[in-house]
Amino acid sequence: MTTTENNSAEAVDLCPEHTPRLAWAKLVPEVYKAMERLSAAARKGIDPKLDELVKIRASQLNHCAFCLDMHTKDALAAGESIERIVQLGAWEESKHFYTPKELAAIELTEAITVLTDGFVPDDVYERAAKHFDETELAHLISAITVINAWNRFAVTTRMVPGHYRPGDHQ
Repeated sequence: MTTTENNSAEAVDLCPEHTPRLAWAKLVPEVYKAMERLSAAARKGIDPKLDELVKIRASQLNHCAFCLDMHTKDALAAGESIERIVQLGAWEESKHFYTPKELAAIELTEAITVLTDGFVPDDVYERAAKHFDETELAHLISAITVINAWNRFAVTTRMVPGHYRPGDHQ
């Protein structure tokens, strides 16, 4: 068991970290490198803070602790506020923290990530299309799709959160 000190300087017993199931990036480095290139291409032209908000929201929906750790740290490094990151999980109740453009991107992220209805609703797509030109929208859709793929790799292989430092994956 790991022992860590909290802000009040008293010791807290934490559960042990789980171990990863598979080191997929080392086993298939060509896939990992292709994903890195795809990620870089997808995020071109997207505001870095918005890109991180999208990645955090998709990772919340997919229960990807590794990606939440990474993208929360990257968002903070990009100048995003703790308050907006925290409120993202309840964005529908906290719309006043975000711009209409950010809300359209967050809503589109949810629609693409959770396809239980079988498609992205027209009204969600149309709201996003009002705030992004076609090229920006294509990049946003790509970025959302890519973070969903990353989430699936990380969740399936049980990548361990907590060790990422901003700049590690650049």
